[in-house]
Amino acid sequence: MLFFLTVISTYFVGFLWAVNYVYAGQDIENIPPLTNLDIIFNPVLNRLSLIYSLSLLIILLGHELGHYLTCKKYHIEATLPYFIPAPTLIGTLGAFIRIKSPLTRRDELFDIGANGPLAGFILSVPALYIGLSLSKLTAVLPVENSIEFGEPWLLKALVRIIFGPLPANQQLILHPMAMAAWVGLLVTSFNLFPLGQLDGGHIFYSLFGDKVKKVSYIIVVLMIIMGVFFWAGWLIWAVLILILGLQHPPVAWEPDHLPLKKQLLGFLVLIIFLVSFIPAPVTDSGLLDLVR
Repeated sequence: MLFFLTVISTYFVGFLWAVNYVYAGQDIENIPPLTNLDIIFNPVLNRLSLIYSLSLLIILLGHELGHYLTCKKYHIEATLPYFIPAPTLIGTLGAFIRIKSPLTRRDELFDIGANGPLAGFILSVPALYIGLSLSKLTAVLPVENSIEFGEPWLLKALVRIIFGPLPANQQLILHPMAMAAWVGLLVTSFNLFPLGQLDGGHIFYSLFGDKVKKVSYIIVVLMIIMGVFFWAGWLIWAVLILILGLQHPPVAWEPDHLPLKKQLLGFLVLIIFLVSFIPAPVTDSGLLDLVR
């Protein structure tokens, strides 16, 4: 039922992105209202909304199957993914699995934590490239109360490769598949924070043990600062993390260090976090901006 509702919520959001993409560059007064039957049954808009929904669900499913299949490899009992529908600008709050067996080895914990974001990132990159290739440039039109989204470094690099320097009088309108990939990168970066039961928390604990708790306090403080100056949503994340707890449960097998291969993989995951991270997913939406 959660998956079915997530299909509906992402399809509806995809429809809005499809309208934004198809009618980009036109005067907003000339765009038919969303209640217009010609809009509702427009095959192009429905196809694009389906592309957004499927692309995003495949990325989220790949992320969670990275965790799930790794659990199966180590004979650890885990549930299939739960999807979370939400009436937000992206249509979902992501997905998760619940691990039922106790984790006893740090090397297994590392693999479970790392394979999810690795799989999600691997699926997001081609979706982003294809989506950007289908995106289009339009003249900049001043729209009152319009929403602008932040860009991760990976998106900026691919835009530069595909389009070159963007003219000052033009703006890039993302294809719905590119928007789905943007959400995939956002979810990946959220999960890679070295906090508690997040993927990054598992990875950091596997590599550095109890040092994760000291780092967690620093990260929460940084989230609060980013919430004030960049995006107020970080304040909600900080509160949720504090409620869920910063302490990572210990595992039975505590080696001095993991093999070099896993340490290098941990460095790769850090690079993925850096190129996916968006300080302000919605621009000009920090607490100070909202107060002003």
